[in-house]
Amino acid sequence: MVDRHAKPTAPRRPPETVEEIASRTGRPLTTVKNTWRRHPAWPKPLPEKRGRWVQYDPNAIDTFIREHVERQAVELEPRRLYTAPELEAAGIGITAGTIRADLTRNRWPEPDATDGGTNRWYGATATQALAARRGYRRAKEA
Repeated sequence: MVDRHAKPTAPRRPPETVEEIASRTGRPLTTVKNTWRRHPAWPKPLPEKRGRWVQYDPNAIDTFIREHVERQAVELEPRRLYTAPELEAAGIGITAGTIRADLTRNRWPEPDATDGGTNRWYGATATQALAARRGYRRAKEA
């Protein structure tokens, strides 16, 4: 007899190797192997191997990416002007120093206003710049 009130479960996805994770997420294999896999929150491998490759639960990998790799969206007021320290304090995921360094390397937009040597960006400008970045969040320290 079928329980009509039971929640449907997602079909179990087959285990993935590091190479398959890189391919599925569109990231270089070196990023997955040398950066993500060394993170303390990276999931433990499954006990069974595929050849010489260890395998991982794709659901655990997706959780890791969601919690530690994807940049968290921050709501900035579109028409408010922000300094680099104010953007950092708003929790955009990068520091004021990174903003200044990226500005000199043309990886951050020119300021919308400069008041007495202080660079300021509209929230809309900062949001657009952040959307173009690939983010890697550091684990929160306890």
